[in-house]
Amino acid sequence: MKRYLILEDGTVLTGEAFGAQATTAGEVVFNTGMTGYQETITDPSYAGQIITFTYPLIGNYGMNVATNEAISPSCQGVVVREVARRASHWHNEQSLDDFLRQHGIPGISGVDTRRLTRILREEGAMKGMLTNEVHADSVSHLQAMDLPRNQVQRVSIKQAYNSPNTGKRIVVVDFGFKDSILRELAARQLQVTVVPPTTDAGMILSLHPDGVLLSNGPGDPKDVPYALPMIRAVQAARVPLMGICLGHQLFALANGAKTSKLRFGHRGFNHPVREVATGQTFFTAQNHGYAVDKASLEGTPLLQTYVEINDGTVEGLRHRELPAFSVQFHPDATPGPHDAVGCFDEFERMVEGGEGGAGRLESRA
Repeated sequence: MKRYLILEDGTVLTGEAFGAQATTAGEVVFNTGMTGYQETITDPSYAGQIITFTYPLIGNYGMNVATNEAISPSCQGVVVREVARRASHWHNEQSLDDFLRQHGIPGISGVDTRRLTRILREEGAMKGMLTNEVHADSVSHLQAMDLPRNQVQRVSIKQAYNSPNTGKRIVVVDFGFKDSILRELAARQLQVTVVPPTTDAGMILSLHPDGVLLSNGPGDPKDVPYALPMIRAVQAARVPLMGICLGHQLFALANGAKTSKLRFGHRGFNHPVREVATGQTFFTAQNHGYAVDKASLEGTPLLQTYVEINDGTVEGLRHRELPAFSVQFHPDATPGPHDAVGCFDEFERMVEGGEGGAGRLESRA
């Protein structure tokens, strides 16, 4: 069956339908990872987006529940050059086609993804529609369409829960976190309480946390203003704090910096990052469409700790006086290189040492 990807600039790409028989719209973005399509599709940070995979063959090792980054995927659609109709892996439990059908997500294959990626790189991420029919007013309808905002409320939890362990107490503020973050905390025997994104500082501090982690999540950080007073109050209480991705951007906003939308974002597992203090370079997993404005750091209590080598964007921040830091990339990877997993060790040292952790962080940045 034919399926079409319509872009708001009038581009229409024709391919073959797979996945759910549904019409959907969202922001069309591209991911440069060669593997990890399941973790990508189930990453809540892709909520409301149609994912284009630049690698030409997707689905060849199937899908399995243990690899999901969330219980259910939140993306709007999947675009591939070729979808593997048969999966070959001993962990395989179902095909990509069946997985997308199960969750009501349409896919399109047979698309020239190199051409599509060039369009998105030159014109920027844009609205798109997956449909089985093209009408005379399809493009104008898409152009007039407003995509949903504040996807954080869609993908985050509504009620707090505990993940017991034997170590220090960590509160994870859920803006749409990946399960791999919890796995990294559990690997360090840290006790975790996960709370909704609207939880105020009073409630968080009443849990007597040894540390607070601001998770990743989808969309524009300016759609989450309710989190900023909480972040400021947690900092003021000198509770060690770590932010990841959206959490990094919210940490910046809470301390007076600004954020802006990137043309096509960073999505993939091969993004080179340099540590400012040491010059050390490593590869990272990333998934974000917004970034902290470097110029806006002037006059704030924040120092830049990491920089993206390709475009110079801010990849890490540290508070000058308080035990708090953040990274734009995903140190949990999954999928991706584990070069940056030491950020969790850094956070653990801050937690173990209380306020003294800020000094140890300063030695690196």
